[in-house]
Formats: sequence, C-alpha cells, structure tokens
Amino acid sequence: MALIHHTTLKPTKLELLTDWLPTRPWYRGGPDAPVLEKSGGFRLDDPEGEVGIEFMVATDRKGLERTAYLIPLTYRAAPLEGAEHALIGTAEHGVLGKRWAYDGCHDPVLVTELLSLIEGSAPAMAQSITDTPDHEVTRSHTGAPFGLDGFAPEPTDDRNGTRLPVPGGVLHVHRVLIPVDENPPAPRQGALGHVATGWQGPDGTRPRAVLMTLLDA
Repeated sequence: MALIHHTTLKPTKLELLTDWLPTRPWYRGGPDAPVLEKSGGFRLDDPEGEVGIEFMVATDRKGLERTAYLIPLTYRAAPLEGAEHALIGTAEHGVLGKRWAYDGCHDPVLVTELLSLIEGSAPAMAQSITDTPDHEVTRSHTGAPFGLDGFAPEPTDDRNGTRLPVPGGVLHVHRVLIPVDENPPAPRQGALGHVATGWQGPDGTRPRAVLMTLLDA
C-alpha cells in the first residue's frame, strides 16, 4: 500500500515537469515553457513498497488551447541504475528526503504494475488518498496473462507519444490526451487492452480519454 504524505516537495513536481516537458518530441507547446496545473491522475502500488508510482495528468494552460499531457512517474530513494536518460529531476521530500523522479515508462516497476492493471490483477488507486481505489479508471485486456520473466522496458518516443514493446504486443502511451464523448472511454477497434479515465477540465467539466492502448505487435 502506498502511503500518501501531505508535505512539501522542493522543487515541486510541476516545476520539474516545466523544464522537462519541452524536451519531449510529443510536447505541443513549441519553444515556450508550459504553464502547468495538475488536473488529475491515479497511482499504482509497488508490492515491495519501495517505489512511488503515479500517472499524472498535467494541463498546459498557456495560450488559447489547453493541452492535457499524461506523465507516468516513479519516485525512488536512490538512482535507478541505467536510467540516467529517463531522469526528470530530483527533489527534497519533507518526510522521505531526497527523491529521484523518473519518466515511468523506463522504470520496470511501473511497467510491471501497469501491465498488471491492464490484465486486471492490480487496482488503480486514488492519486492523493491513502489506500483508496480509484473506480473511475477503467481497463480491458484480451488474451493470455503477460509473461514478464526477464522483461525490461525499452520505450521509444515520437510526436505521437510513447511506444512500449511488451510481451504479446505494443503498448501505446498517449501522452497528449484527446477527450472523447464516451463514458467510460472505449478502446479502438482491434485493441488487445486499454486504460482510460477522466480529469478536471475548465469550468467544472470532466474530460475523459483512453490513456494507453495495447495493440498486436
């Protein structure tokens, strides 16, 4: 069970992301830095209790168009070996001390638990409340359970998001979220699995979208 500490983080997550987002090929904001707000998301539990796992929806309020980004994050008490390229930054946590924040698509703990969520063996948890399921998150999976022995994530980023080869398919992480009318959002035809949820929009609205789509390789 992930214990949510309501304390300080310096710099904040949004401050770390403000510098990091413009370096991503899927960032839509051009050369200017984003103006970010946290709009929603959910967490997963690390069974070992060592790694914080968060899927944050961060909205760029700059300009006329609001763009919602999906940012999978992991938080660690020490550097993740071999993942220097995936480091978003470090911050000082008011309770836990120094934390290393990573793009979670490169972290095997996050990817393993995400696949467990997709296949239905791990629940989505509330982003800011300890030990509370997030029932708005929906998922689906067809086919055999994922075989993860020896699996190591090797994601690639492009303008369309992140492609993550996984056992039995390719997981498309939709970094720029496109709201849909369906509630709950449905996966595209032919998908082997998906994860979807909603987030806080302007003027009390609640946009919803598919966050990840599992397709045949």
